[in-house]
Amino acid sequence: MTFSAAAASAAFVLMAGLIVAIGAQNALVLRQGLRRSHVFAVALTCALIDASLITVGVAGFGGVVGRYPQAVAIAAWTGAAFLAVYGVLSLRSAFKSESLEAEGGELAATQTLAGVLSATLAVSLLNPHVYLDTIVLVGSVAVQYPPAARVSFALGAMSASFAWFFSLAFGARFLAPLFARPVAWRILDAAIAVVMFSVAFSLVRTALGA
Repeated sequence: MTFSAAAASAAFVLMAGLIVAIGAQNALVLRQGLRRSHVFAVALTCALIDASLITVGVAGFGGVVGRYPQAVAIAAWTGAAFLAVYGVLSLRSAFKSESLEAEGGELAATQTLAGVLSATLAVSLLNPHVYLDTIVLVGSVAVQYPPAARVSFALGAMSASFAWFFSLAFGARFLAPLFARPVAWRILDAAIAVVMFSVAFSLVRTALGA
């Protein structure tokens, strides 16, 4: 196999454009980074999920998902329900003083790895947009390249995902001084709630239009 820098670069730019958009998954990664709670595990989980779906898309299964819109509708309703609940919890935490410790402390200690990973998996896999972006969109662009260049294309897209999630997760700690102030945490929690509700609303629209 010959590595294609052109294909890898194109995939990196494409994936970066898709993944940087504000969403429920990025909000969760940012918050865990600020809390310094299971940061590596969360970033790795998100990146591996993307890598798996990119592999499926580049392997040629993007068209399969496109032929079954009812699957997208089911995922949209499920994702909307989860995000609505997550939004309510974020809104509640905005009014709890124990959620305002930027360094983690007792709050971070109460977060179990299983609980954090469950939330990460749910936010990632219950959002049909992740499948549309990674499987359908990335997959459809990948098939435009010759078979020999598709592995390079997949690696480029995966690199963008790994770079983004680890930068977001570990770069969040530099914002810790700002979030040492309770008001900053309250604003963040409220903003996350707004993001969750907005994404849930968009998913409902997706389900109704499917």
